[in-house]
Amino acid sequence: MATEEESIEQAAVARRERLKALKAAQELLSTPDDDKTNNENETSADNNPSMKFRNYVPQAKELQEAKLAPPVLPKFEDPVAAAPPPSETKEDPFLNIAPKKPNWDLRRDVQKKLDKLEKRTQKAIYKLMEEQEKQKQLDEDGGTAMEDQ
Repeated sequence: MATEEESIEQAAVARRERLKALKAAQELLSTPDDDKTNNENETSADNNPSMKFRNYVPQAKELQEAKLAPPVLPKFEDPVAAAPPPSETKEDPFLNIAPKKPNWDLRRDVQKKLDKLEKRTQKAIYKLMEEQEKQKQLDEDGGTAMEDQ
């Protein structure tokens, strides 16, 4: 356990030394002229703030000078609008519009049921026709059978 604690402490000390060396190297690389100009800019910015107003119109006369002019947008030419459409004889689209019947939605909703009823109706008519044919056959057969007697 003692060796683990010592190794952790040694790693921490080595890290601190590396960080100190990096800070010292950074300080040596920066020139003193840069530091002076940075400090001067910061102090002048603190004393005389420069604000730019793009969308805000200030009320104070001192701040009116900082107002920026609105940006000028470049002109955009639409290539679609520039080309004139081909001159063809166009018909009025409103002439061909036929109004829908007032019950079109009811027909759409009931169409499945109507189809089923149509099939049943056709089957019923077919059965009635078969019964009539059978009745005719019986009458004809019955009529000929009575004549034979």
